[in-house]
Amino acid sequence: MADNMVLQQQSSVALWGWSNASEKIVVTTSWNNKTDSVYASRDARWKIMVQTPAAGGPYIITIKGGRTITLNNVMIGEVWVCSGQSNMEFNSYYAGSRDIEPEFKNPPNNNIHFFLETKATSQYPQDDCKGQWTISDSNTLKSFSQVAYFFAKRLNKELNVPIGLIEAAWGGTPAEVWTPAEVVNADDTLRESAHKQNPSGGWPYWPGYTYNAMIAPVTNYNIAGAIWYQGEGNTVAPASYGRLLTSMISSWRRAWQKDFPFYYVQIGPFTYGGKSGSLLQEQQTRVQSLGNTGMVVITDLVPDTTNIHPPLKREVGERLSNWALAKTYHKTGIVYANPVYKSMDVKGNKATISFDYADDGLTMKGPSVSQLSAAGSDKVFYPAEGKISGNKLIVTSDKVSEPVAVRFAFSSAAIGNLFAKSGLPVTPFRTDNWNEGNARNR
Repeated sequence: MADNMVLQQQSSVALWGWSNASEKIVVTTSWNNKTDSVYASRDARWKIMVQTPAAGGPYIITIKGGRTITLNNVMIGEVWVCSGQSNMEFNSYYAGSRDIEPEFKNPPNNNIHFFLETKATSQYPQDDCKGQWTISDSNTLKSFSQVAYFFAKRLNKELNVPIGLIEAAWGGTPAEVWTPAEVVNADDTLRESAHKQNPSGGWPYWPGYTYNAMIAPVTNYNIAGAIWYQGEGNTVAPASYGRLLTSMISSWRRAWQKDFPFYYVQIGPFTYGGKSGSLLQEQQTRVQSLGNTGMVVITDLVPDTTNIHPPLKREVGERLSNWALAKTYHKTGIVYANPVYKSMDVKGNKATISFDYADDGLTMKGPSVSQLSAAGSDKVFYPAEGKISGNKLIVTSDKVSEPVAVRFAFSSAAIGNLFAKSGLPVTPFRTDNWNEGNARNR
């Protein structure tokens, strides 16, 4: 708790702290001038629940015990946790950053507040973390996540409520470190994958260590939801990532005791080598089967596939905000979901691909659909041609008389040119589930 914090609107929120054992704590909130009290426990901890009104502010919270603490400029609005690795952490100090520079000319914005957590690890869950709430201005913005900022800017504009962002991100970290250790260690597959992490990378790799120090301390803090940009750190073991991320999301929801929305970014095309990137993208796509989740595809936002930090962060943040506006805040007329493979129907030498979220039809940027291949029962993939028919894709290859499988943009650095007419790129996909060691390209 601190000056400038944002509390979740129209909900029961926790205020907590430490004091003398059994000390009486009196809390007064200026939005209703109501006074509540609680006695600290024998171990000198206290927590009290207060009801927040509809969005607004600024307000004052007064806490009286052995001394008096006054919290100023408290706003009531929507609070989001923003987590992941370097592409979530990406701020103005990263090489290639340019989207954020025009924002520095804007005056301070008391309707967007930041809480930037200090990087920390712990073997055991903590109940406190370091950081401070600040308002968005040309100084604080320099060190904060660009993806998160542009997400908040759009929400603030469309909802007209204050937005609070809690950034808990650390470049290079695999998802295991953001997942409680007991969750990873109880699952043979996840435990085996965690052992494949490289301990020499200069960042945490032990399961649970950043969860304990950077997520557990804020689970008392009521939130609207979470956004996530991570996955590059798990390409050493891509096959288990869907299971891992699903387990992580579920564990966070249990900790918050809330089935909050979780919107995330699929990793962009990058020259990882082999199929590790595409296999991880595939796993991320599958996570959408978990309720109250949504994925942003950014294959069209990567100008250089040798740069693991694509600089175009404005569009990424705004695409995440589209998910929140449409699904969390129920705004209509917003395009939010990328077309995703649904089914394949084969007749003769033609494979017809159907998609979800492509009702308005498909289009391509260029003379032909790129990054498309087909294979027969021999599992040998040949370049294929695609013809758009409304919201379906008809695939043929002069080398494949009876197609059994189709792949689109299914390689680590592939950038496809197939889009929904509404503007979002088609999610990379394959129709087969063949072991990559048994499939070949020609």
